[in-house]
Amino acid sequence: MELINYLSSLAMPAIILLIVTYGLIEKNKVFDDFLEGAKEGLEIVFNILPTLVGLFVAIGALRSSGILDIIINFITPLLNVFHFPSEIMPLAMLRPISGSGSIAVATDIMKNYGVDSKIGMMASTIMGSTETTLYTIAVYTATIKVKKTRFVLLAALAADVVGIIASVIICQIL
Repeated sequence: MELINYLSSLAMPAIILLIVTYGLIEKNKVFDDFLEGAKEGLEIVFNILPTLVGLFVAIGALRSSGILDIIINFITPLLNVFHFPSEIMPLAMLRPISGSGSIAVATDIMKNYGVDSKIGMMASTIMGSTETTLYTIAVYTATIKVKKTRFVLLAALAADVVGIIASVIICQIL
């Protein structure tokens, strides 16, 4: 275990050294290339900033409005029929929208039910098998200026639903 910690501590400096060495061997201006990349990165951040601000405002409004609780209370009878625990529904609904929001909900689930409980394991598995879909689509499509995301959104949300359902089924079996 100590060897792994040592190697992981050396990983980033080794990669940087490798890149600089390769640049020098190829006779590239390494620092100028770095500055050009940093400039492009800042341009990307500047281009996607309005999208991110809009997304964060929408997430904040959704969480503070209480609409998630209303939806969960409404569909709980249906969830009970399929033996789908309603305790993980806030996480299942928020995960495709917000990474930080879903981490907060998952942490709350684990505090209330325990990390080794079935609900805690389901929450962990959902966090690992799904993506913050709307955030990812917003960032990537804003970066390359794609306006029509309908099919990407449907496919990504379908993958999230499959990941959530599979997480619940697998955790119930194991």
